[in-house]
Amino acid sequence: MRGKLTVIIEKDEYGYYVYCPELKGCHTQGETFEEAVTNIKEAVELYLETIDPDKDSIILNKDIYSTSIEVAIA
Repeated sequence: MRGKLTVIIEKDEYGYYVYCPELKGCHTQGETFEEAVTNIKEAVELYLETIDPDKDSIILNKDIYSTSIEVAIA
């Protein structure tokens, strides 16, 4: 079975940090964007292999919103 999950990728001075909001604690990093994406795919697969479906909840249909806001910057 295949499904789609959301991943959030943040760039910082060390590379890229990426996490999956639907899977609590599932996160990784990479020096490049591509490496971060590859790493999160592997992390998600490993995460899903190790959970007990009867005990652990997976929120595959979690509503995730992204927007921009405008604020004054001093």
